[in-house]
Amino acid sequence: MGTGPGKAPVAMATKGGNMITLGLLLLIIGFIAKIAILWSVGMILLVVGAVLWILGSMGHAIGGRKHYF
Repeated sequence: MGTGPGKAPVAMATKGGNMITLGLLLLIIGFIAKIAILWSVGMILLVVGAVLWILGSMGHAIGGRKHYF
């Protein structure tokens, strides 16, 4: 398995996508169960996941790391 320059954006896009999915899940659970902390954490994860996804798709290194795999 080689580490080419094209693999970092895919890894970052996947990580951001996982955070977005988890954020949406927590938002839905928090809304249905009327638990404010789940709603807040879900919103934060959704925003952070979107930022990671956008930056990862642009090919930027985040936190000093080029690869997250």
